[in-house]
Amino acid sequence: MATADSGNSGQPLLVLGKIGEILDAFSLERPSLTLGEIRESTGFPTSTVQRLVTNMVSLGFLDRQGDQVRVGVKMAYWAAPAVKGVDVLDLIVPVLKQLRDETGETASFFRAEQGHRVCVALAETAHALRREMHVGKIMPLHAGSAGRVLLAWDEALAKSVLSQPLGPITDSTITSADELAAVIRQTRADGYAITIGEREQGASGLSAPVFKANGELAGCLTISGPTIRMPLDRCLDWLDLLVESAEQSTRLLGGRFPTSSSIAI
Repeated sequence: MATADSGNSGQPLLVLGKIGEILDAFSLERPSLTLGEIRESTGFPTSTVQRLVTNMVSLGFLDRQGDQVRVGVKMAYWAAPAVKGVDVLDLIVPVLKQLRDETGETASFFRAEQGHRVCVALAETAHALRREMHVGKIMPLHAGSAGRVLLAWDEALAKSVLSQPLGPITDSTITSADELAAVIRQTRADGYAITIGEREQGASGLSAPVFKANGELAGCLTISGPTIRMPLDRCLDWLDLLVESAEQSTRLLGGRFPTSSSIAI
């Protein structure tokens, strides 16, 4: 009897593992995949992918349009109770600490508040030379990587900021509405932003979005530090780590990625 129970319980776990690998194949950079792309990502045989995807679509785990497959919108409703009553920052802070430990630089979480961006969580670097940052710090939205990300996934906020004068903060600050609109669109298409010297001379930052269960922006993760330690090449080296951490944060929040990769500004 024990052997039979063991065998019966093992098979569903194997299937769940395969379902998890299929869901993990989707990301902000690749929110929509073909069956062939899912097969390449998971290494599963074509017949297994076809069978599992068909069943996952019927259950609402996935949505399918033509040859394109996406994570199902219904997943957001199932995931939402997991984080109901849990402070978002309780879930985000461990991710920030991990980012800080892996890069050695300050990791922050920003939200848009009343036309500005605000640091709401922080894991500070141990380096003596650092950018000044603290929880509650208020900064303009039109300068820096975090601002670009917050504007790229909030169309109304972006239009509001673009309609106002864009004051220079450093020599690298974008003060043209047309130019800022272009980089906001590019940020949305890329899924991240990297800036050097826009808000503070000699400082670099890279940011990626985190989403809520309804697909709206929850905020953004940012790695920041002196450009002497974070030149462009180093920022590019950390890009995958940052994006993966942002996607992990989205999953922790029971969030889902938005369906559109463009912004109408």
